[in-house]
Amino acid sequence: MNDTVLLLVGHGSRKREGNKEILHFAAQWRERHPGWRIETCFIEHADVLLDEGLDRAARDTRHVLAIPFILNAAGHVKMELPAALGRARARHPGVGFACTRHLGMGREIFAVLRGQLDRLMRQLAMPDPQTTGVVLLGRGSSDAGANGELARMARWIFEDGDHELVDLAFTSVTWPRLETVVQRQARLGMTQVCIVPAYLFTGVLMERIHAQVERLQHQYPQVAFALGTHFGFDEGIFNLLDARVAEGCAGLADAAAAHGLLECDGCRYRLAAEDEHLHDHSHTACHHSRPDVDHTHDADHGCTAGHGGSHPHSAHV
Repeated sequence: MNDTVLLLVGHGSRKREGNKEILHFAAQWRERHPGWRIETCFIEHADVLLDEGLDRAARDTRHVLAIPFILNAAGHVKMELPAALGRARARHPGVGFACTRHLGMGREIFAVLRGQLDRLMRQLAMPDPQTTGVVLLGRGSSDAGANGELARMARWIFEDGDHELVDLAFTSVTWPRLETVVQRQARLGMTQVCIVPAYLFTGVLMERIHAQVERLQHQYPQVAFALGTHFGFDEGIFNLLDARVAEGCAGLADAAAAHGLLECDGCRYRLAAEDEHLHDHSHTACHHSRPDVDHTHDADHGCTAGHGGSHPHSAHV
C-alpha cells in the first residue's frame, strides 16, 4: 500500500453538509488504516472535482486506485469516471490508474438496509408485518440498470421477511414517487409504513424526503410512518470499502499489464456511444439504455481494478 494512493470519489451534493460528511467519513477511514494514503474528490457540486482529485492523488506515487463511493452505477460511474481516468493517464504517464467497482447493491448493502428496516419496525413497536408496508426509496436515475439494482434490493427485502407489500419509489428523475406508493399502500390496507432511504449521506434530497413524509403524515393521519435515514457511517460501509480496496490492490498488477485499462474503457458499446454523442451532442446515446445490447457486463459494476486486462461480460457476485 505504500506506493498506492486511494481516491475516494463521492457524488457531491449541493448541500455542503453532505460533502462534509464524506470528508468526515474519509477521516474516520484513515484512522482505521493509518498507513494508507486516502484522498477525496467529487464528481459534481464540490470544490475538488475529478480531474483535480486525480492530479492530487497522482503526486509522489506509482499507483492510484479510484473508489467510486456511490451506491448505483449510472452515467457518472459508467462514463464520466472512465473518461476522467483516461485524461489523468495522459497527464501522468508514469502513474498507473485503476478503479474498483462502485459500492453496488449486493449482500453488504442489503444487510445495512435490512438493519434499517428492523430499527424502524422496533420504532413502530413491532406491528404486524402483514399490515406494515415497506418503501425502499432511492435517488432515481435515467439509467435503467441503476434503478434495477435498487429493485433487486426491494425484492430481497420481500423474500427475506413477512411484509405483504415491499415497494420501490424514487425521489427524482424517474417514477413512481413516494406519494404515489404511499397512496397505493394506504388503499390496500396498510396501517403502518416504513420508509427506508437508500442514501449514503445527507443532502438536498434527504431534506426533501423529510418534507414529503411530514405532508404524508397530515394526509394520512390513520397511518403510522417510520422514516429511516442515510447510512454512510454504518460499520458495513467501512467493511465494504475495505473489501473493494483488497480487490483493487490484488488487481493492480494485472491492470498495469493491461496499461491500466478499466473494464469498460475498451467496451465497444461505450466507445460507440461516445462516438455517436460527438455527432448528435446527445447524452441519450449511452449504450446502457439500449434494449438491443447485451448489458450483463455492467449489471453490478461500473469499472473494476481486478479484471486482468480482459473484458468479461458477466455480472460480479
